[in-house]
Amino acid sequence: MSASTTVYQVTGMTCGHCESAVTDELSALAGVTSVKAVASTGEVTVTSSAPLDEAAVRAAVDEAGYELTGRA
Repeated sequence: MSASTTVYQVTGMTCGHCESAVTDELSALAGVTSVKAVASTGEVTVTSSAPLDEAAVRAAVDEAGYELTGRA
């Protein structure tokens, strides 16, 4: 099975702490192998062992206190 990488657009991130909060929540999702959040662009790159359910990604971003606005 090949890895799946998706770039999401997240609003509300302004600093390194924001990046860490989003990264921690998304890293907890089953199958996620890496997360790279960039506050300056609002982009979050998620690599997982299989495609992720977008509702689960949205819920994790919401739990971190930010809003998933779609895919970049």
